[in-house]
Amino acid sequence: MSKKKFIFAAVAAALIAGSAAAQETIKIGVIGPFTGGSSSMGVSMRDGVTLAAKEINASGGVLGKKLELVFRDDEAKNERGVEIAQEFINKTKVAAAVGYINTGVALASQRFFQEAKIPVVNNVATGTLITRQFEKEPENYVFRTSAADNIQAPMIVEEAVTRRGFKKVAILADSTAYGDLGRKDLTAALEAKGITPLVSEKFNIGDKDMTAQLLKAKEAGAEVILTYAIGPELAMIANGMSKIAWKKPMIGSWTLSMANFIDTAGKNGEGATMPQTFVQNANTPKRKAFIDAYLKEFKPKKDRIDSPVSAAQGYDSVYLLAAAMQQAGTTDGPKVREALENLQTKLEGVVTVYDKPFSKTDHEAISIKVPVMGQVKDSRVTYANPGDSATAVRTK
Repeated sequence: MSKKKFIFAAVAAALIAGSAAAQETIKIGVIGPFTGGSSSMGVSMRDGVTLAAKEINASGGVLGKKLELVFRDDEAKNERGVEIAQEFINKTKVAAAVGYINTGVALASQRFFQEAKIPVVNNVATGTLITRQFEKEPENYVFRTSAADNIQAPMIVEEAVTRRGFKKVAILADSTAYGDLGRKDLTAALEAKGITPLVSEKFNIGDKDMTAQLLKAKEAGAEVILTYAIGPELAMIANGMSKIAWKKPMIGSWTLSMANFIDTAGKNGEGATMPQTFVQNANTPKRKAFIDAYLKEFKPKKDRIDSPVSAAQGYDSVYLLAAAMQQAGTTDGPKVREALENLQTKLEGVVTVYDKPFSKTDHEAISIKVPVMGQVKDSRVTYANPGDSATAVRTK
């Protein structure tokens, strides 16, 4: 063989070997906002997913292969989410995807995974419609490990109306799909109690002054503010109440636990109450191991996970996908979907114990039995009901 032919053959062999090596990983797309106002949720989710994949790979991977995470920042923009979904499907060739923080981004882009028959596990976004977007189709490839808004909204109303006795209610929600859908779920939950909100006000992402909305609530005689928004704007509500010297309880969706709400609102955010699937409390061995590993790996400020819920749900979503792939014996989308709908392995997660968490008609891993109410106290989220801290992990 000539020297030239030898070199060509060697290069070709190297390329083939490199291609084979590339196929020895299972690519999982991770979608979320890693910058901007939603980033405390997105980064915490990303870190939880990373930790789970690291542990799984250290234990031998899935089907004898390592998990390879491919991260993309959707910037909380619908159009960016669409671009990423198409890239993951057509270029990156992911076997599955996890993530989605913002309901609007999920609804705009998960349809591409549905069409490609690639499972996607929403591990933070909570809009009720998310797993129902394709429920009328023969196969639904959208799953979720977070508490849907039709679970959270009744919990919020139960806390405000039944437990605390408030009858004069104001709703403040942002103008995104998340806020609009959450407002509808809150209104329906209030109607079930025979209550109509005195005011129901909107605001936009990035708004810095909530004086107009709060004055309407104050003038109407509201006793409590129910919220659906994300951290930065929620802080503007808390600080706005201080500005007009009108302090009323804030009870809202799980996002009141975001670090950028707690830190920006400061003392004005104390007492804010919200549903939580996970509180950063080492009250089980599994949760202690997760918290210890997270703090060691990512070293967050104040030893506080910016969004504990996002981190825990992200972590669990990867383990559920891995279990489904292992059961299916393949990464083929339809077979992984079937395995998710009929998981044979009971999985102890951080959020809960997953015992057949999904079925063909139910793609929600979290039921009303799982979340508890959390409350901001001393710049952290703790249990609103101290008795919950001693409760074993609730199962579906």
